[in-house]
Amino acid sequence: MEGASGEGSASVAPLAKWRNDFSRAFQYYLDKSTPHHVQRWLGTLAAAAIYVLRVYYVQGFYIVSYGLGIYILNLLIGFLSPKVDPELEALDGASLPTKESDEFRPFIRRLPEFKFWYAITKAFCVAFAMTFFSVFDVPVFWPILLIYWIVLFVLTMKRQIMHMIKYKYVPLNIGKQKYAGKKSEASSSRASRD
Repeated sequence: MEGASGEGSASVAPLAKWRNDFSRAFQYYLDKSTPHHVQRWLGTLAAAAIYVLRVYYVQGFYIVSYGLGIYILNLLIGFLSPKVDPELEALDGASLPTKESDEFRPFIRRLPEFKFWYAITKAFCVAFAMTFFSVFDVPVFWPILLIYWIVLFVLTMKRQIMHMIKYKYVPLNIGKQKYAGKKSEASSSRASRD
């Protein structure tokens, strides 16, 4: 009996080692990709385009696309929302600064950009894999799903934008002032000579 269990564990050990090695290598490259925002999002855009072409080519899997759209909408809400909801904080007495005299508190997202990107990329990859199994190709009238998703998107974004206006926060870096460091003395002395 001991020999039988020893053989089974010997065959599991290489599999566990391979899985561990793969996991470490994957995490290594994932960590290396962190500072490359544009390249990461271009890769996700490519994955999304491949998925869209696959759905268009097979003319099916609309329910998978609808589920993917709902999941991405949920991620987007988390990405645009503050980590601590001002409505709930207002009940506790603490809230986001609304006057110049209030203490500055930076906007911290509920779902950070890297996790948002990673979740969307995984979602497109899983949805793409699902298009190879006919069990997920449920026959539906896709225009109804599309209209329902658009209505859901508009209502959700309207609520989110109203929340942003009410509590005066902007979750995007577009148009925010950027500060440059001090100029070196060499460049300032050249400017004064001219």
